Amino acid sequence: MRICVVGTGYVGLVTGTCFAEKGNHVCCVDIDRTRIENLKKGVSPIYEPGLEELVLSNSQAGRLTFSTDVAEGLKGAQLCFIAVGTPPASDGSADLAQVLAALDNIVRSVDHSCFIVVKSTVPVGTGTLLCKRIDTLMRERGLDKKINIEILSNPEFLKEGMAIEDCLHPDRVVIGARSEEAREVMLELYKPFASEDRIFLMDPLSAEITKYAANTMLASRISFMNEMAQLCDKVGADVVAVKEGIASDRRIGPYFLNAGCGYGGSCFPKDVQALCHIGEGQGLDMTIATAIEKVNRKQKELLQMIVRERFGNDLAGLKIALLGLAFKPHTDDMREAPSRTLIRGLLNCGASVSAYDPIAMEQAKQLVSSEVKFADDVETLLKGADCAVIVTEWPLFKELNWGALAPLMKQKIIIDGRNIYNPDAIEELGFEYYCIGRNKRPEVK
Repeated sequence: MRICVVGTGYVGLVTGTCFAEKGNHVCCVDIDRTRIENLKKGVSPIYEPGLEELVLSNSQAGRLTFSTDVAEGLKGAQLCFIAVGTPPASDGSADLAQVLAALDNIVRSVDHSCFIVVKSTVPVGTGTLLCKRIDTLMRERGLDKKINIEILSNPEFLKEGMAIEDCLHPDRVVIGARSEEAREVMLELYKPFASEDRIFLMDPLSAEITKYAANTMLASRISFMNEMAQLCDKVGADVVAVKEGIASDRRIGPYFLNAGCGYGGSCFPKDVQALCHIGEGQGLDMTIATAIEKVNRKQKELLQMIVRERFGNDLAGLKIALLGLAFKPHTDDMREAPSRTLIRGLLNCGASVSAYDPIAMEQAKQLVSSEVKFADDVETLLKGADCAVIVTEWPLFKELNWGALAPLMKQKIIIDGRNIYNPDAIEELGFEYYCIGRNKRPEVK
């Protein structure tokens, strides 16, 4: 099958590469010339385990090509995927500017009937909006009676750090299509990826809302456990034990129940906000979704609150060492990362902030204050530190030998924002250890 993918960001590049891996001929298109030139050399613009190797192998096999010209990408394509960004606007709604620009370029360039598949996360009703826009543009070209274009919805469910696995072996594939022909083409495309019982055919409106509903449901689990963690700290309970107790219920399960310093990334924050905006636009009070976002905003302030509980509000003269910057491990994504909130708070209180992340430091250097110092390794980071704060649960940090690292620090204090350590084991090494929801908070100074 010949496929065009417009957008070589996280979703577009992973999706296009995985389509090629299954034997399709894919042309990925982007307006960023530098990005396209790098991709032609096999250099990925994003970090995702295994992606660069797949880009290179499929490019060398001739199944994956890159271009800045939509018309070139569309040649002979049965399917054209739109996989561009939909960042949040100032009011929390999804900004569709990139989607509309991509659609306009496609419709003005296409010379044959095809299906346009929206992979980007878009508000309910976007497909209808795009259909009307297509009709107008095709009439302007005088081709409305000669070329048939149908809009489909096929939302992505990729987890950063596991995107290749998620794309090649998806839990489910959601397809929103109205015509039988469109459904058959999409079933043929996804046959190598998923069994038929994992492919869900529905109308485009339902497909559009499914993505928002899924991410908001997952975010709700995180926010609920973070709220339970705050309650545990108040009453002296242990949120890790609570998690084990409730996760054993098969109706609940263990996933997305780890308390911590809040969620971030490109999906959960903006999708929860967008769902709130969609509901409010329909006159609905999105009480639960609004509460999820409120709890997460509050949770991102928790680490700096714990630092101030231990040291006081004036942090001048203190060196705070941050272990982790990305919003989650196995990615360099800094979007909405809790580390950014923490850094701003610490600097505002006068602290000296140093940081180390195995992957995300180059991204962080572009996004956080120039006052932050970056270390090349954990040992360098901890030299002279008054406090180490675990912000991202990288496997590397879970395996650290704190007994050997302790002499490097000025004060032996660890604040664990991800609850990755056994409190007793760390305290036996002579550390003050503070974490979230485990009755390990400092006495307020």
